[in-house]
Amino acid sequence: MRALVISGGGSKGAFAGGVAEFLLNIKKQHYDMYIGTSTGSLLISHLAVGKVDKIKEIYTNVGMSDIFNINPFKIKKERGFTSVSINHFNVLLQFLKRRRTFGESKNLLHFIQNNLTREEFQALQVREADVVITVTNISTNTSEYKSIHECTYEEYCEWIWISCNYIPFMSLVKKNGCEYGDGGFSNLVPINEAIARGATEIDVIILESEHQCNRIGIGRNPFSLLIDIFRVTLDQIERYDITLGKMMASIKNVQLNLYYTPIQLTDNALVFDRTEMQKWWKIGFDYAKSKNENYSEIILP
Repeated sequence: MRALVISGGGSKGAFAGGVAEFLLNIKKQHYDMYIGTSTGSLLISHLAVGKVDKIKEIYTNVGMSDIFNINPFKIKKERGFTSVSINHFNVLLQFLKRRRTFGESKNLLHFIQNNLTREEFQALQVREADVVITVTNISTNTSEYKSIHECTYEEYCEWIWISCNYIPFMSLVKKNGCEYGDGGFSNLVPINEAIARGATEIDVIILESEHQCNRIGIGRNPFSLLIDIFRVTLDQIERYDITLGKMMASIKNVQLNLYYTPIQLTDNALVFDRTEMQKWWKIGFDYAKSKNENYSEIILP
């Protein structure tokens, strides 16, 4: 049984899309299982139903307004550089409303519902291939995995949304008596879950470089510092998930094919810049091509 696993990584999911485009459209890879966390969960449904071109168009044109109904960030571009700062008005508004998050991402739920049709969902449900979304149950401090075969259309779209909610910057969702957030908080790279579900060979797209080479600048205000601390924490979760996955793969004799980002794409994956994401998609395609030398003669589309 072959599986495709896509890690969390916000806007860096564009790189994963490029890798997946090569694996599916050029290498003609067949998968029995797709498992995604956070941004990976946004990609896998369209990949599983064979609509790579559609998700490419969607993913390389998404903007901040498609994600946030209350955006906690201010994005400025000056002389080719992007700076991110706090949107004091929106964050203050959240405090006045006694919300527990700096921003709200309800637009993302509508975006998912508008771009994953009920017909596409039904087509996936009748296929043998499983599509699995990773979420974090904050109330019980556990990972949960939601299969498309166990959900209604409305539930499935909501679980995708929940998997992407990077709290406290995005929405905290109460569902079934528990509160949920980004799947990456508990399982950023769900290799072990793919193995537990019977995968014998896994292509894993990891939205981080294998070796951290550059020193990272630390935020100059409490808000940006919080983002940096979360990034460090998630990096540690990612390393743990990969180490555990490799160990279990060795024990179970599972072949792992790892696709890391060849460069550091961004310091803030919560910023969705169309131009950058289009570039990252192509980087992902080129990188997958270089990893599969037998396909080196193929010309890029």
